[in-house]
Amino acid sequence: MTEAPSTARRTARVAAGTLVALGSGHLAVVTTVGRDRLAAWADSGLWAAVPLFPGPDPSATTLQDQAAFWSGVGSFAVPLVALGGLVWWLAGKGTIPPTPLGWALVAWFAVGAIVLVPSPMILGALAGALLVVAARLSRPRSAPRGRRTSSSRP
Repeated sequence: MTEAPSTARRTARVAAGTLVALGSGHLAVVTTVGRDRLAAWADSGLWAAVPLFPGPDPSATTLQDQAAFWSGVGSFAVPLVALGGLVWWLAGKGTIPPTPLGWALVAWFAVGAIVLVPSPMILGALAGALLVVAARLSRPRSAPRGRRTSSSRP
């Protein structure tokens, strides 16, 4: 496998940094906003602090616990930070993730940005687009098909 050009590596690293920033920022906001619920979990020992099935008539506290969990630890923020870190590391090694990963991020974040307005999710779509660009920049250049060079003549 050949090493990706420096432009592709830089583009992938910008995308990676954006993913890490989005995931970290999300966790920071949730930690700040849900501080009281997180403290209550710690006080109760963490084990089963958030019920998966709260029953037909959940209390306001249970709903707050679920919102804090699903927007924090249970969200995609942690895997997003991990994905950004992986893309950063791969780019440092000269490897660019495949184009479908970028397109998947574009689709996921674009839907999120349409549904939740205003939101920073559009930055995630931009990060996905940057991964698509980086993957295309890393492709080896070849001669156009159907064109003959002087060395190909008999």
